[in-house]
Amino acid sequence: MRKERELTDDQWATLAPHLPPPRARTDRPAKDHRTVVEGIVWQLRTGMPWRDLPERYGPWESVYTRFRRWQAAGVWDRALAALQAEADARGELDWGLHFLDAIIRAHPHATGAKKGGPAGAVTPPA
Repeated sequence: MRKERELTDDQWATLAPHLPPPRARTDRPAKDHRTVVEGIVWQLRTGMPWRDLPERYGPWESVYTRFRRWQAAGVWDRALAALQAEADARGELDWGLHFLDAIIRAHPHATGAKKGGPAGAVTPPA
């Protein structure tokens, strides 16, 4: 029976060196990084609630906790920067094609709103 994977072996081999070393536990063994990362990828890809994480990735609380711990520690940001630098060094990254799509809200004062007016109110042009 073939095990379902979110990441190919090549993708995992590229990402794994940028993750923290496994922590030594004395009370019980921690889930291996690949299983947890694949659970994180599954959740981010599907958008399903963490509680609906399939059992093959382990307890959802463990996967979520590691995701948040690594997020707070900057692991994801450092891994992304390193992977981008590696791809750029190989000439595989076209910086003209990569961008972030986001909604950026301006402060009410930056939109021309009158001081003391309702938030988001825009002063009509004179």
